[in-house]
This record gives sequence, structure tokens and C-alpha cells, in this order.
Amino acid sequence: MKSLRPYLIWFGVAVLLALGAIRAMQWIRDHPEHMPTARFELAHPQGWATHAKLVGLAGDDAACFAAFDRAKAGYLRRPAIGEGVCRASQRLLLTSNKFVPTMRPAGAAPGCAVTAAMVLWDRDVVQPLAEKHFGQKVVELENLGSYNCRKIAGKQAQSEHSTANAIDISAFVLADGTRVSLLDDWNDGDARSEFLHAVRDGSCGLFSTVLSPDHNAAHANHFHLDMAVRTAGWSVCR
Repeated sequence: MKSLRPYLIWFGVAVLLALGAIRAMQWIRDHPEHMPTARFELAHPQGWATHAKLVGLAGDDAACFAAFDRAKAGYLRRPAIGEGVCRASQRLLLTSNKFVPTMRPAGAAPGCAVTAAMVLWDRDVVQPLAEKHFGQKVVELENLGSYNCRKIAGKQAQSEHSTANAIDISAFVLADGTRVSLLDDWNDGDARSEFLHAVRDGSCGLFSTVLSPDHNAAHANHFHLDMAVRTAGWSVCR
């Protein structure tokens, strides 16, 4: 009579694998931010799949606006403008500062995917760093605009601004009125400079492109943030 030991061993291995698979599936259900096929939600924490989901929203107007609808984030959708490589169909204005600080000027209307990334950026990067360095919140974001049908300076490639898939942030205004600007404070070596550098570093991986004054003179006065769609999902942070 053959020994049952080998069969019992394999049975035990199979049970352990099954239990492991069940636990893995449960973990995935509990952490949809890591699952590329899970629906993007503004309330989810950042995960392995967050950047890919945000990039996906840049090409899916319905899914992007639906995410804001589910979060009950009030917004005003702006009419599509431009044609061809300069067509922008996702432009929106948030109607409250619940998810992103008040924008100055108010009419920039970046694309939906960029705005979704900004919601996570404000929650996970900007506000925690403002509390760390200044003990207060950022209440306003000064910007240099979003939509601009043009090529990247010095290159033949079209800028992400051509579809409003980008925003340029020039300064942060704190609750007490303190203004922290890239042009004036980037190189000072004080708390303002540390805050700005930390914001830049914390933005990497969330946006497809993050360009700062360290990139070139053209960005001496702003952060360029965009949700460019690139092969293999690589990103740029300088």
C-alpha cells in the first residue's frame, strides 16, 4: 500500500495556495488604488495604479467627469474649444475650494484629468507640506494658465497646454496671506524654498510631467504640471 504522505503534502500545499489566493483577492478588493482595472475614485489614496488611471482619464471624458460626479465635487464644465491637436474637451472650473484651493486667476479651466491629479496633489502633497513648513493651509493657487495652442518651446512636439492637459502654478498663498512664489523664493534656502522643493519632489510620479526652475529658465517662475500620455507610462520630473 502506497504511503499517503506525498498526497497529504500536496493537499496541504494546495490548501495554502488557495488560502493565499483568497487573501490576495481580498487585499486587492480592499486596496483598489493598486488595481489598474479598478475604477478611479477621488477619495482613494494613491497607489501603484494611480498614475496610470489618471493618464487614462485624459483620454476618457465621460469617465473623468463621472469621477467628479461620484465625489459630489461641484464643477462647471466649459465648452470644448480648438480643433485637431489643439482641441480641448475636458476643461472645467471647480465651483468650490473643497478639493483644490481657490485658483487665481479663476478662469484657467484645466482639463478634467489634470484637475483630478490636482485634487490628490493638494490632499497628499501641498497641504501636508504647508502644515509641516508653515503650520497652516494653502488657500490659493496662483496660476499662469492652462489652455494655449502651441508647440513646446524650442521643439516640434505639441505642448500639453494645447489640449488644456496642463497647468502652470506660479505661487501658493497661505491662510495668513503669506505668498510663496517660485520666482522669488525658489533659491532662498529658507522655509519657503524648502516647501517649494518638497512640493516639486512630492509631485513626481503623480503627474506625467513636473517641470520646475531647476529644469530651465523658461520655468523660473512656475511649476508645469501635466498628464501627458506616454508609451510605457514613463514620467518626467525636473
